Amino acid sequence: MNDHELWMQRAIDEARKGIGRTSPNPPVGAVIVRNGKELGAGWHRAAGKPHAEREAIAQVKKLHGEDALKGATIFVTLEPCSTQGRTPACTAGVIEAGISKVVYAATDPNPAHAGRADEVLRAHGIEVVAGVLAKDAERVIRPFSKVQRCGLPWVMLKTAMSLDGRLTRPPGESMWLTGPQARAEVQRLRSAVDAMVTSGETVRRDRPRLDLREPELLEGRLQPWRVVLTDQPESLPKDAPLFSDGHSDRTLIMPRTDPEAALRRLVREFGVNSVMVECGGRLAGLLLDRGLIDELAVFMAPMLTGGAVTALGGDGFPDGLELEELHYQRFGPDVMMRGVIKS
Repeated sequence: MNDHELWMQRAIDEARKGIGRTSPNPPVGAVIVRNGKELGAGWHRAAGKPHAEREAIAQVKKLHGEDALKGATIFVTLEPCSTQGRTPACTAGVIEAGISKVVYAATDPNPAHAGRADEVLRAHGIEVVAGVLAKDAERVIRPFSKVQRCGLPWVMLKTAMSLDGRLTRPPGESMWLTGPQARAEVQRLRSAVDAMVTSGETVRRDRPRLDLREPELLEGRLQPWRVVLTDQPESLPKDAPLFSDGHSDRTLIMPRTDPEAALRRLVREFGVNSVMVECGGRLAGLLLDRGLIDELAVFMAPMLTGGAVTALGGDGFPDGLELEELHYQRFGPDVMMRGVIKS
């Protein structure tokens, strides 16, 4: 890596702190450098709060004083915003601070804004370098980019299965297929999304909570929305945790017949950029058949269970669905395979 890439990687690390916390905005990180030394850093913490650039500028002022910003370089993972929204434009903050160079990774995926920062900054004599580690930064904002592109959230299907592709254990045994280490990883996956989606059948059978239970994962964010897709809402058990726990106000019921409309509504009305689906094989198959799944996280337990409940239903794909960006990780005796569906 050259110096620009090293500092941009540092900014990307800052951006990752905001994953699961910033919707409908994207997670963004920034680092301010002068003479090869870091002066300050920041990340966007939530919609309506200062953007990463202004967080970093504020930290430099606090640690080193305003004069330290004169002639400095700011590395930011996303093109600085150039319009006033709930917060002031970041281009204006950079100009006011006296920063002389802006290096950013990804271009704003909103076509109405893409590239506008370059013109604004250069008009004030600020050097601009774009595209440094762009692909790495774009992965961090993939959910935001998909919403901008087509109005749908990024959807991960998470499932846990036995080696013979079953979802359930025999009657009388534990309801869990995977062990505590794998379940802790599921909590971390949930903390990175805005909404959890399940089926009415799963609510009736398993009574899942679909929430975050670790205080450190909840810090700086609300519980994710919990969405039940069902065409028989009257049959849902009212005493199920989704409807009776301390954050039942975060539970929504939407029709199963049109899951795409439900996902679009989550974006439009609830500011959702990312979704994780935890459900049975029938809804999972339906979502895959309709091309609504972007990513899979599959946990494999080292056991055979037999039985009729398969992990995936639907019409199927004669040629299969290929995955890319594959990642394998072991959690105790269980193995997680995670990948993006190849388009």
